[in-house]
Amino acid sequence: MNKEKLVITIERQYGSGGRIVGKKLAEELGISFYDDEILSMTAEKSAVGEQYFRMADEMPGNNLLRRIVKGLQKAPLDDPKISGDVTSPENLFRFQSEVIRELAETESCVIVGRCADFILEAAGKEDLVKVFVYADTSTCIRRTMEVDGITDTKEALQKLNQITKQRREYHKYYTGREWEDFNNYDLPINASKLELDQVVELIRTYIRMIGYDI
Repeated sequence: MNKEKLVITIERQYGSGGRIVGKKLAEELGISFYDDEILSMTAEKSAVGEQYFRMADEMPGNNLLRRIVKGLQKAPLDDPKISGDVTSPENLFRFQSEVIRELAETESCVIVGRCADFILEAAGKEDLVKVFVYADTSTCIRRTMEVDGITDTKEALQKLNQITKQRREYHKYYTGREWEDFNNYDLPINASKLELDQVVELIRTYIRMIGYDI
């Protein structure tokens, strides 16, 4: 890479293969990959039990209606509380945001989910590429069945719809933005007709096109 500390964030529809793409991309670029590893790192840094972060992981907070209307646009920049209601969803998000910002400041990496795109954009991160991986419903169902070992199509669709709804509401809750609005991303990718290795190569090609030597 010709610039230091390039961070690639990947938001992904469930079943699109976005997590696998992110891991493959990090391996090929020789940089770190962070998904739920962020939860254990945040728990260690904050001294808050990891179970609290796992229960709140990519889930909207308690006051959903108010937050959907108002959003928490300043939340990623606020310092987390270290006393009082430290395990509130908003405070856990602030702890997590702090870890994501620190990672972006210290190394090149791929970060999956958890509003990392918005958190780093709000922090003024310059070497940032924001990717959104999605696919049509039939592809997401097929990949969900393959990866999760589900044999029933209806069960796979139910899981797909449930997790998609959670991620959509989570993103709206903490950013005030529509999760599936492609204007929020540098590179939205429809992975329906692509193999996952091709999606990785597509991202690499884009990164080279915008001036990074990878």
